[in-house]
Amino acid sequence: MRLLSTVVLLGGLLTACGDGGGESLLDKDTLVVGVRPDLPGLGQRRADGTFEGFDIDVARYVADRIGRKVRFIQAYSSDRIPLLTSGRADMVLATLSVTPERKTMISFAGPYYVSYQDVLVRKEEPARGVRDLKGRRFCGVGGSDPVERLLALHGMAARIVPATNYDECMAKIRARAVDAITTNDVILAGLIRREGSGYRLVNARISEQNTGIGLRRGDVDGCEALNRAITQMYQDGTAQKLITKWFTGTGLDLSKVEIPQFEGCV
Repeated sequence: MRLLSTVVLLGGLLTACGDGGGESLLDKDTLVVGVRPDLPGLGQRRADGTFEGFDIDVARYVADRIGRKVRFIQAYSSDRIPLLTSGRADMVLATLSVTPERKTMISFAGPYYVSYQDVLVRKEEPARGVRDLKGRRFCGVGGSDPVERLLALHGMAARIVPATNYDECMAKIRARAVDAITTNDVILAGLIRREGSGYRLVNARISEQNTGIGLRRGDVDGCEALNRAITQMYQDGTAQKLITKWFTGTGLDLSKVEIPQFEGCV
């Protein structure tokens, strides 16, 4: 009888593990949130170890709406998915675009912001469109996919100069080792905000990027709660205030801020 009970118990445990254990971020009082430490305007680590930026403010807002506290940890491009799949983070707000491939590994709430891939150039650069930069040197950061989207444009060619992060890309464009940087417009806007008036956006709008809140796959309750919080953020005007706070004066188009079309919670 004892053997039968043990078998039943083990079977139940294995089933729970196979379903992801049923754990939800709503089961926790404090959420561990992965954010970028290296992107001004979005997520940046201060000298005192605290974080600031648009993503940090959004994380605080949605956590407050669902009655939770937050603790931030850093999440570089290559860290974002592993932080969730390993259980080291409950949410990731780190310029994490919603893609079919990523949806096989994690779930997404939101998106909480819709951006576009753009190109940053020096202010004196005469190019008015991305194809005006055909054959030029573009800085590309490992762990992200804007370079592939750039090269997929019909008739586009570029020389890719690799970098480990966007600070390195900025150092290269300052030294004239590259002619342009391409990634999400909000990342580029944050760099312009920090660097000053020597750079501008081309306003290329290469592709639409839906930036979502990453969470562990299967947390439908947590996902739906976050979606309600994101909706409230747009309805009460907080989204407009935060976007204005972090991106005014960067060349980013702030004239139209609408609630994004949500992904389904799975």
